[in-house]
Amino acid sequence: MTYVSYIYDSHSIFRQFQLNMKIFYTFIPEWYKINIRKNYGKEYLIMLKLGSHVSMSGKEMLLASAKEAVSYDADTFMVYTGAPQNTKRKEISALQIEPAWEYMKAHQIQEFVVHAPYIINLANSVNPETWQLAVEFLALEIERTKAMGSQILILHPGSHVGAGVKTGIDRIAQGLNEVLQDSSCFIALETMAGKGSEIGRSFEELAEIYDRVNHNEKLRVCLDLCHLNDAGYDVKNDFDSVIDRFDKLIGKENAAVMHVNDSKNECGTGKDRHANIGQGTIGLPALRYAVHHPAFPDLPKILETPYIPSDKDPEKKVAPYKEEIRLLR
Repeated sequence: MTYVSYIYDSHSIFRQFQLNMKIFYTFIPEWYKINIRKNYGKEYLIMLKLGSHVSMSGKEMLLASAKEAVSYDADTFMVYTGAPQNTKRKEISALQIEPAWEYMKAHQIQEFVVHAPYIINLANSVNPETWQLAVEFLALEIERTKAMGSQILILHPGSHVGAGVKTGIDRIAQGLNEVLQDSSCFIALETMAGKGSEIGRSFEELAEIYDRVNHNEKLRVCLDLCHLNDAGYDVKNDFDSVIDRFDKLIGKENAAVMHVNDSKNECGTGKDRHANIGQGTIGLPALRYAVHHPAFPDLPKILETPYIPSDKDPEKKVAPYKEEIRLLR
């Protein structure tokens, strides 16, 4: 039995079909799914998990995030626990976690992921105070992620700010060793585009971090399609080879999230500029191929594409996610 992903003229009918399939899927025994994988070489009962970055603010907080995701016909979503540029955070008790999960369960959303703030730079060896702040705040973000009911915290590995890749990787591993020992969730290192002194621009760099982390069973990887393209991986023409390389160096079982973004740049430019789905250099066919790739049937696929001008008021920017999710199904 295959998961149907054709776009119907009546999107509401198709969405209801998806929700019914999700409910049905929860009753399929795991041994039967394993038997299908064993006999056919891939997962045939794919339940696509598509969503986007959503905000978490106001009085409803996580509940508002879930409502926004549902408004896009999403199956999952990604949030920051606060503004990604600072350390200001509300108390966990103010995040409306319980009503959010009640709402998610009522709308068949079974999981979401959290993104750590940009200010965390574990690769910084130049300023010890910045590094210590990063370690301490990352530990707090792990606690918040777990309290919110998510298993995945996505993290930019960091920038070595001139000290060199080897030194940066050593510092990243040192920081991860401090926070992962008692971690109750996974940290997913994001693949980076290679802008400036970013670390994580290659699978080799991520593999080196894995090798230096004591509890690397708690590490995972977030595959960002725009970043991979900009770092020089041929997502557009040969995604299979990209995944083969990833599998050889890290293991495809370590992929936990996929960021689905088109790119404004040609392959290998190292610039990190997201484009809307189908409007960049990767293109819709290649992005759909990656999203539906049998190597990653259960991964949350998260859109981080730019807001676009409103049809009603071009001066106003609106989220493109509902239409882009429809395009990718």
